[in-house]
Amino acid sequence: MVTVTDDGGSSGRLRRELGVLPPGDIRSCIAALADDEDLLTRLFQYRFPGGGALDGHSFGNLFLSALTGITGDFHQAILTAEDVLRVRGKIYPATLQDVVLRGRGVSGRVYEGESAVGLSNERLDRLDLDPPAPPAFPAAMEAIAAADLILLGPGSLYTSILPNLLIPGIRQALRQARARKVLLLNLMTQPGETDGMMGADHLQAIEQHAGKGLVDGVLASSSPIAEPLLRHYAEAGSEPVQVQREALEARGLHVVTADLLASGDLIRHDPAQLARAVLDLAARARPAAA
Repeated sequence: MVTVTDDGGSSGRLRRELGVLPPGDIRSCIAALADDEDLLTRLFQYRFPGGGALDGHSFGNLFLSALTGITGDFHQAILTAEDVLRVRGKIYPATLQDVVLRGRGVSGRVYEGESAVGLSNERLDRLDLDPPAPPAFPAAMEAIAAADLILLGPGSLYTSILPNLLIPGIRQALRQARARKVLLLNLMTQPGETDGMMGADHLQAIEQHAGKGLVDGVLASSSPIAEPLLRHYAEAGSEPVQVQREALEARGLHVVTADLLASGDLIRHDPAQLARAVLDLAARARPAAA
């Protein structure tokens, strides 16, 4: 389930110029889940270089915008793209209404739009949507109701995860769902957005915006991170998100840790190891959800 508040880069330009919902986050999900990982996927992610009207636009964004214009339906555009790229799984926008994300920092300063929120460089006190109660996309609510396990994350806390929870219908669907709701902790803090925020802080932000009792458990990485990598990320203002197991368990959450770090020069989740951990959680949760 993907937020539709993006207002930067290619998505923001298409949103302003064509009046379409921002396609960028949807495009990235489609490419990540595509069964065809060669030419079509690379084409979908291709970004036009060099000056001119197409500068910075990705082919996938233009493709989704064109399909929306042809079908008159953003979700139908997603379904068509999923079929073309043989996507494994389903991708749902949280709402089909044009919404703007607004954040208020602890200083009282207001940040208008997702791009500004992500670059606030201060602890955020509150997020809101304009309009404040957009209708949830019915298919997204149905998917939540049918889920065996619901993951919150990984992703940008204030610009990818929380915006979905600001939609009343999504919050209601999550509370009514029989599946366990698990917060998948990010590996590192995000400069300008979650500076200094650890595991309990992420949970506090979710409870502040969606109410207490929504999250049942936490999945986090137990992998050690090499010092040279940590120093490199520290130069950009990013530090590891500490799990804070005792603080989370004291609030009634079941905390599961696993070796989730990918090898290489970037601090990222390993897709295969993360998939195994998630499937194990789903297998353990299924009897309780039956």
